[in-house]
Amino acid sequence: MHQYETLGARQMTADAMRQNSSTDAEQTAGCACLRLRKVTRRVTQLYDQALAPAGLTGPQFSVLAHLRGADDVSIGELAERMVMDPTTLTRALRPLERERLVAVVASARDRRRRVIMLTAAGRATFRRAVPLWRQAQLELARQLGRDGFRSLVSSLDFSLARLADG
Repeated sequence: MHQYETLGARQMTADAMRQNSSTDAEQTAGCACLRLRKVTRRVTQLYDQALAPAGLTGPQFSVLAHLRGADDVSIGELAERMVMDPTTLTRALRPLERERLVAVVASARDRRRRVIMLTAAGRATFRRAVPLWRQAQLELARQLGRDGFRSLVSSLDFSLARLADG
């Protein structure tokens, strides 16, 4: 065991020396965050394009989907469910409010509490968008291949669960 530990320590030292001699760009090339953001932008572009006929972007569809089955949900609660900052969610809600797809109203249970609700127009827009969303799902699966798509979804679910434990 000691022999392997020594080899491992030597390898780590060699890796560190190589890292010190490489540029910052080379060091960050394997950054998970940078890669994840690139993938997210590509996937968002695909969904935005598919959802455009319904007048929605991918993130807007996501908000409507989260509100679809929600009852009496506050901005803070919705932000938590969507793993978003409440301020960012508030900005994302503005165009949906302008289009009257969502409304921020007093809660039926506690008039002092503000909640977000899907309006009738929002429900209708969501229903129109679902087939477009399905097409985007199929296109992503086509581009990644069936196994690649399943692997991506599985990896994302695993990652979300592990990172939630934090």
